[in-house]
Amino acid sequence: MEAPHALKRNLAKSVRWRFRRVYKHLAETDWYWQIFSPGDDRTAYIIGLFGSGRLYVNDLIERHIGKRARYFRDRICLHRGPTSMIYSGHATVAHLSRAQTPPEVTSRILEAVRLRYADLIFLYRHPLDSLLTNWVFWSSRVRGEPGSVVSSAYKNIDDLCADLERNFATFVAFAEGDPAFFAAAPGPPFLSFSQYTEEIELHLRFATLSLRFEDFMIDPLKEFSKIAKIISVDLDLSRAHFEAPRSKPSRYLVVKEAVPRFKAFAERLDTETKKRIERIGYTV
Repeated sequence: MEAPHALKRNLAKSVRWRFRRVYKHLAETDWYWQIFSPGDDRTAYIIGLFGSGRLYVNDLIERHIGKRARYFRDRICLHRGPTSMIYSGHATVAHLSRAQTPPEVTSRILEAVRLRYADLIFLYRHPLDSLLTNWVFWSSRVRGEPGSVVSSAYKNIDDLCADLERNFATFVAFAEGDPAFFAAAPGPPFLSFSQYTEEIELHLRFATLSLRFEDFMIDPLKEFSKIAKIISVDLDLSRAHFEAPRSKPSRYLVVKEAVPRFKAFAERLDTETKKRIERIGYTV
């Protein structure tokens, strides 16, 4: 039997844990912020297209910004003025896309950024790496399975290459935005690869802060410190432990060498898409 002081301590921990769960649940509801102040900092939007590493950044934010984390939401919401809210989501500027906030909403976010009562933090990575990630994810979804990421779907890069080789026609259909790819899962289209690169370039024009996912793989503390500065969080991060993303940088280069048809696909990209990739700081 537990000693009285140990029982009391464990009971207190249980009560605090339950209180935090109830508080978190209430804070997730919209009416909560109609009763309690949502703060008066500049609203922050963490935006990344599908396959950009946004969930990794979400996790860093929730674990390392202290009390400000109660204002974090993994969704997009609009406000008429500044708040302390931090929203995270996928959003497009010019093209309608499956599972991404549409341009008419994004335009209002960009207007808030222009009026300086909101900040846009845009996360991106090499478009060809994003393309491979998105093909794996959406291929599993159209099969009726939970969306898979590369690290969980394959034991190693060789397995990814083998799967790509076997299903290359499906990959090309996805990259070209062919509606037939989603025939088994009707709904809005997803971005073609050309549209995807255009969306990155557009976001970079308007973002308050732009972050490359590859840079988090090199020095996650340095990159996260940039986010903390934008959202006005003054924390001592010197002793914080930041794990690098599980994703590997430049995976597409390995795939190019192992799958000749993927290499040919990259080399045959239209001129404008290649120029966009170069303008955003990458090479094909």
